[in-house]
Amino acid sequence: MSGSAPEGSGENVEYRVAHLRDRLAAEELGELGVRAEVRAGAVVVSGTVPSAECRETVLRTVREELAGLAVHTDVLVAETATPDHAEELP
Repeated sequence: MSGSAPEGSGENVEYRVAHLRDRLAAEELGELGVRAEVRAGAVVVSGTVPSAECRETVLRTVREELAGLAVHTDVLVAETATPDHAEELP
């Protein structure tokens, strides 16, 4: 078995991804802005979260739930800082 392909049947991978989605939505995170789906033999986790701490919690949860699977993450932190200058409109 190689480390780049999901282990087990596709059904097992789908089950694990569904469980990850449930954890992200129901646990302390309540994070609905993150998507997880199976694409081309790997799990893709993407979305936007409100803080770096939240991002780390999401990534930790992903590692726990999807250990042993090929996972690609693209979880970004939303820019919440106030603008440093006024927007100029034409």
